[in-house]
Amino acid sequence: MTYTTQQLIEILDTELRATCKGERILLPSSDRIPNPAIAKALDWQKVSKVFAYQDFRQQVHDYQRQYNVSGIIWRVCRYQGRSLRYPELHNQLVAVPGDKEILMAAKESVLKFWWEMTQGMNFWLSAHRRRPISSDSIAEFAQDVEWAEIDAARTELYLGLCWGNPQEYQYQWAKPDSGCHRIIGAVDEPSSIKV
Repeated sequence: MTYTTQQLIEILDTELRATCKGERILLPSSDRIPNPAIAKALDWQKVSKVFAYQDFRQQVHDYQRQYNVSGIIWRVCRYQGRSLRYPELHNQLVAVPGDKEILMAAKESVLKFWWEMTQGMNFWLSAHRRRPISSDSIAEFAQDVEWAEIDAARTELYLGLCWGNPQEYQYQWAKPDSGCHRIIGAVDEPSSIKV
């Protein structure tokens, strides 16, 4: 029997809790840090916990790839009494073949929900110190990206227009090959929430 995505998430969660409690320690961790000055400054008991969890997570990733177990989970975005169910890559799992296509297939439904729920709102591009952005610019971005994600706060809606590697798109170093335009929709000024 192959483990499901949800079972792998539960396994990783259990392992992370055990690691944090000190029930999993990997020795010797000092071999993993080549800089002797940094190695002397670190608390090796804590570092061993990090490496133990990283090694375990790598085994789960290898298992995913071997058995083609998806890293996709389904989230629900609720805003103003409406909701949308959409896929996203779980932050502790990897994408396997077919996962990116699942993300891409949901792009239109995410965008449709965004446009319906943001009527009468103003928009800001969060990467540029909340620079105002037009709906036309958002539509242009949307044409050029591969998938979209959405999240909500009480009075704001957040849109991610993403491309590239689903494992790397949230990191600045991955640009321009992978990335995500983060857009805030709000009636007034956006809050101080970082998206």
